[in-house]
Amino acid sequence: MNAETAGYSDISALTEMRLAYLSEDSGPLSRQEADCIRKALPGYFAVHLGRDLFAYVVREDGEIVSSAFLLVVEKPMSPAFPNGRTGTVLNVYTRPEHRRKGCAGAVMRKLTADAREMDLSVVELKATQDGIPLYRSVGFTDSGSRYFPMKWENR
Repeated sequence: MNAETAGYSDISALTEMRLAYLSEDSGPLSRQEADCIRKALPGYFAVHLGRDLFAYVVREDGEIVSSAFLLVVEKPMSPAFPNGRTGTVLNVYTRPEHRRKGCAGAVMRKLTADAREMDLSVVELKATQDGIPLYRSVGFTDSGSRYFPMKWENR
């Protein structure tokens, strides 16, 4: 199974993969939410793809069946990320009919190989219970952080 880096010609398909991921992860999107994302996301991809966002895909018969995104950020240096370059994995998704065939493993191996080439100090992700074995198989470990994930929302 071959994973590759997606390009500008894949923006439409990446948008649909993101929508499929969001619908499965968060529940069905309203028509308004889906339309808003479908309208705005291609512009985001056009600006960020290949710069600070990298998309990895597996194709079958020319169609993207699995994807993962790597968002690269430079932060002030610290012992946790000595060169300041960090990555966050987003949107690891495989279409249901292609699951359990190694697609997600292939995109994650390509992603981590590229992260090594980019000299990222650390790559982080949030794993579901189902995803833990996959992520461990490609070298991710429990963060062991004493910090709790929290968020602030602008509502």
